[in-house]
Amino acid sequence: MPRKLRRTSAFLKILTLLTAVCGLLVAGGYALMVSVEPLEVEEEDPVDECVVGDGEDTHTLDPEQAANAATISGVAFSRDLPEQSVVIAYATVWQESKFFNIEYGDRDSLGLFQQRPSQEWGEPEQLMDPVYTSDAFYERLEEIQDYEEMPVYEAAQLVQRSADGFAYDQHEEISRHMAKALGGTQGNSVTCRFTEGVGKQAADIDGAREEIRRVFGVGVNDLPVSQEPRTGDLGWAMAQWAVTHAQEYGLNSVTYGDQRWNANPDQEGWFSVDDPAPEGRLVLD
Repeated sequence: MPRKLRRTSAFLKILTLLTAVCGLLVAGGYALMVSVEPLEVEEEDPVDECVVGDGEDTHTLDPEQAANAATISGVAFSRDLPEQSVVIAYATVWQESKFFNIEYGDRDSLGLFQQRPSQEWGEPEQLMDPVYTSDAFYERLEEIQDYEEMPVYEAAQLVQRSADGFAYDQHEEISRHMAKALGGTQGNSVTCRFTEGVGKQAADIDGAREEIRRVFGVGVNDLPVSQEPRTGDLGWAMAQWAVTHAQEYGLNSVTYGDQRWNANPDQEGWFSVDDPAPEGRLVLD
């Protein structure tokens, strides 16, 4: 046989052998894929959380953080302070306690703002009260001339006298987003999901209304007000305070205008209703 033909024949044999081997590998791989059962992925249990913000500027918080943030904003309403005061307060609290009402700190520091009884901020039990401690912070902030025109960290430092006042600067952006949302100027931009403790018991509506009056300085039945505070939209701020505190007071739903939030985990967020609240009023259930 000529050499060229022998080479061609040998090549064809090798090609045939490789084709057969590839076929076996593909068949084996297919059989392996068919025989392997898909892994079962366990779904994670839902967690309690609050989402604060609107559009792209949203932040997920623990309900305790959101509730304390709503109270800090509410106290600013009671003093008719501008939104900038809330931004300064939020930047301070992010640095000091991350919005958890802690019973410890540097030396005798306590609470959300880590204020010290020895520095004449108040008694320990007072500093653990978010309403009292927020009011104390704002009182000293108002004593600073032109604080609204200052950088946030500088105003915060003049109140707190911290070891590193510039640290407050890193929290300015998120504080601005939160101040707008919780101040009600963006409408229904705060919602919470609770996995237990709401919708399953009699709501303490009187208790919630009483605390709203203590926080905001006016009550639910005082809405609508003749003149809006400088802080933001009072009605929406109250409504979102109620949402963040729904677990504490066992609230089933919060309705403002034609928007409603309820405790049903299958109906997350705010939604439109056909039975709106009376004009300008806030309805708790």
